[in-house]
Amino acid sequence: MVKKDKKAKASEKKARVAAKVEKKAVKTEKKTKSKTQALDSDAESEADLDAVLAEYAKQQEAFLKVSETISAPPSARSSATLLGSPVNDNELFLFGGEYFNGQHAKFWNELFIYNTARDEWKLVTSPNSPLPRSGHAWTRGSNDKGIYLFGGEFSSPKQGTFYHYNDFWRLEPGSREWTKLSEGKKGPPARSGHRMTCFKKYVILYGGFQDTSSQTKYLNDLWIYDTEAFAWHQPVLPPASAKPDARSSFSFLPHEQGAVLYGGYSRVKTSAVVGKAGKGGQHQAVLKPMVHQDTWFLRIVPPPPEAPQHTLPIVRWERRKRPANQPTPARAGATMCHHRGRGLVFGGVHDVEESEEGIDSEFFNTLFAWNIERNRYFSLTLRRPRAAPKRQTQGNDRGGRRGRGKADEEELLRNLAALEAKGTLDTEGETRSTASTTPAEPDEEEKDALPEKPILWEMPHARFNAQLAVQDDVLYIYGGTYEKGDREFTFDEMYSVDLGKLDGVKEVFRREPEDWQGSEDEDSDDEYDEDDEDDDEAEDNEGVALDSAVPESIASLKLDDSTSVSTLSSPTTANPFEGDTDDASSASALTDNLPHPRPFESLRDFFTRTGNAWQQQLLDELAYVYAPEHKSVKELRKTAFDRAEARWWDCREEIRVLEDEAEEAGIGEVVSLEEREKGAGGAGRRR
Repeated sequence: MVKKDKKAKASEKKARVAAKVEKKAVKTEKKTKSKTQALDSDAESEADLDAVLAEYAKQQEAFLKVSETISAPPSARSSATLLGSPVNDNELFLFGGEYFNGQHAKFWNELFIYNTARDEWKLVTSPNSPLPRSGHAWTRGSNDKGIYLFGGEFSSPKQGTFYHYNDFWRLEPGSREWTKLSEGKKGPPARSGHRMTCFKKYVILYGGFQDTSSQTKYLNDLWIYDTEAFAWHQPVLPPASAKPDARSSFSFLPHEQGAVLYGGYSRVKTSAVVGKAGKGGQHQAVLKPMVHQDTWFLRIVPPPPEAPQHTLPIVRWERRKRPANQPTPARAGATMCHHRGRGLVFGGVHDVEESEEGIDSEFFNTLFAWNIERNRYFSLTLRRPRAAPKRQTQGNDRGGRRGRGKADEEELLRNLAALEAKGTLDTEGETRSTASTTPAEPDEEEKDALPEKPILWEMPHARFNAQLAVQDDVLYIYGGTYEKGDREFTFDEMYSVDLGKLDGVKEVFRREPEDWQGSEDEDSDDEYDEDDEDDDEAEDNEGVALDSAVPESIASLKLDDSTSVSTLSSPTTANPFEGDTDDASSASALTDNLPHPRPFESLRDFFTRTGNAWQQQLLDELAYVYAPEHKSVKELRKTAFDRAEARWWDCREEIRVLEDEAEEAGIGEVVSLEEREKGAGGAGRRR
């Protein structure tokens, strides 16, 4: 009887296993059949992408001239590009992008312009615009103030076939006119996911990927475009020199001596055991995702002025030390933009392997500033505005030396305001004229008529691949993507953050995301998912480390901090771009001999206090020049203000930490005893 029960139980078990296998086989067949039908219909209707793009080009020719029309904000899209205008501090440019609703993908070649002063969007139409695309890259040139765009991708609506561009364009920011510069074998191969930046007269392009229906190839080639010679060239690197691994979606920032590269994403081949280990499992080559965390400095030495025309610059890659306090855990899709010698990074996603069937993702909405010279990350947190402190007025209305000094300071500030009205400064510190391209600013009545924007006291919802741009010291965050299970949400919104005050997040516009139209057959728990082989994470020393240590608290930063790495501007200290070590170290800008801001001190007050010191520094430098360039008093003051402004931003994060500590201690303002004694009477000085 016992044997019969055992046989019955065994047969029942076999029946259950057979039913389970059959059920999974039917489900897999159904899913495969659905995908095959979708691809077949896609191939039948959209096989010739060249014909589709030709139709787009024909429609583009219907526009007889460049025109601008007031428009609603752009519709939801991802992988677009956002950039501040090089010639107008009140304009942002947004181009291209794609939107996928779970079933169909749509691409755009629209150029939108947002006027930050008027809170107004305009749609630009042109007979010679680039074709629809996403994943492209663009940058503004250092010398000619143009905007350069390269590459990108386009696909059929059901993403059965892909097309990568290798065309190169220039956008004139003032006239909004596009010019096609090159296309073909003389420039970089087609790609998307790459990055571009600028250095002097050069446009620099690196990395990206080429995607086909069967595989994805990541690139690590470097290209430089000469904006004066109108030609691409691929630099010859020194023999046996190190260079970054192939990657896409990295950060590429300009630098006064070249460019800086950080992070990125790729998939690398590795060996993994398929099946149960020790029970018939076999080693097979699989692709594993890697989130890179290494940093590289691209040093570019331009040819001397006396060199023959079209002489190529000397280029080499240099491995940089690991940044201090970098965001942990490592995250992909954390986008970064450049602002006054630092990188601003927001968002990102970290995939944590949960089981063999799938992965669990953690999304972020944190904002960091990466000081490039000191190679240190600082967390940027919002701060509610505090009440304006009462300032001492004693001695301000008196005559004598102090009264004359105050009058001189006011005259200096008036001269600076006049100079700023004639021209503005770009990211490289060069003066440019804006009289011909800057529209009239709205008057006070128009500003009062603008609707008041909502202010948020927390960062926008967590996301990855958001678009970032800085204009007039204000950070703009556009779009981004968030995933929940099998659903994908593309945010239809834009926010702004004043980087000087961090006094909340202003909502420029916001619309609810559209509904996801994914197939009902999608099942994230299906153990036969064909993407299971990509769920593992890389354990390379440059990739994600799941046991990464928690970053040291920046709240412990004090005025007497000192470390072994310092800025490039100091000739007597070590160069942070040299060496290859994981020991994160950084220098404090508050320990060198240059003037630095005080807690709660505005840029205006900082320059009023230290303007004479910056001017004296300039005079000392000119005294050692063999043939010094003649500069007027106004030019000296303007250059001194530029240096003070750069210094104020360079120290901003460290000073903000001190301000937070002071506010926690109940201190609302820090006043120097020296300044107090100067404005006080005899009793005050004695005390």
